[in-house]
Amino acid sequence: MTTETTPAPQVWPTLRATDAPALIRFLTEAFGFQETVVYRDGDQVHHAELAWPEGGGIMLGSAKPSDGDQWPLSPGQFGAYVVTDHPEELFARAKAGGAEIVQEVYETEYGSRDFQVRDPEGNRWSFGTYRGAPVKSD
Repeated sequence: MTTETTPAPQVWPTLRATDAPALIRFLTEAFGFQETVVYRDGDQVHHAELAWPEGGGIMLGSAKPSDGDQWPLSPGQFGAYVVTDHPEELFARAKAGGAEIVQEVYETEYGSRDFQVRDPEGNRWSFGTYRGAPVKSD
C-alpha cells in the first residue's frame, strides 16, 4: 500500500506572534490550518509550520526582543491571500471561531468569491477561489 503525500511548499510566508501558541490554536480551529511541526519551550515557539489542506503553508514563531533577532517581524503586520474552494463554509467557520470580519463573502470583478478577516494578533487574511494566473512556459 502506497501513501501519497503532498510535496512541501517551496515558498513559506512567515509571521511573528505575541502569543504564538494561542495563534496556532486559532489558525487551526477557526481557519482549518493543520499543525505539522512546532518547536517550543513552554509558551515560546521557536518555529512552527502550519499546512493549508488545499496546498501550501505558513511558518510562524514567537516575537523576540529586537536585539539579536535574525527575523525581526512585528506581530500583527502579516497579510496573506489563501485559496479555497469553499469560501462560504470557511467564512462561517472563521466567524464562529472568533475571527474579526473585515469583509463578508463577495464576488470580485474577476470572478472570485472572497472574504477578509483578522486573527487575534491583527493579521489580515483574505480567502478566495482565485488561484492566480497560469504560469507561462517558453
